Amino acid sequence: MDPQLLFALSFPLAAPFWALMIVAPGWSVTRRVVASPLIVVPALLVYAVAVLPALSDVLPAVASPTLVGIAGLLGSPLGAAAGWAHFIGFDLFVGRWIFLDARERGIPHLVTAPVLVLTILLGPLGLLAHLVARAVRQRSGAAVPS
Repeated sequence: MDPQLLFALSFPLAAPFWALMIVAPGWSVTRRVVASPLIVVPALLVYAVAVLPALSDVLPAVASPTLVGIAGLLGSPLGAAAGWAHFIGFDLFVGRWIFLDARERGIPHLVTAPVLVLTILLGPLGLLAHLVARAVRQRSGAAVPS
């Protein structure tokens, strides 16, 4: 399949779920939709379409990774498209966890929304920001469910 098409599909398949979590966090539809981890499936299918036909090239590179090997893998249009779909799928999964965890712990949405945007853009930094917000919330003496 065309790597450009795979790349172009990845984020639009995830964007509606991000929009629900950021713009409509209290909506009953958001709660029902985001309750399911299956929201990541569209991005993961894009990843599968990119990676599975090239598994004979991908598997050796990830089974015994080297910087040069991973750079070579990601340095092609198909590798970049697969990498992008991987980022999109995993960032959405992490964003979903952040959203649910923040709601469970009573972290205000005014804190969570920018963290979710950061997660979209720079996934691990968004996760780190949430973990910090979570620790601050817990230390502030707010009731945190166990």
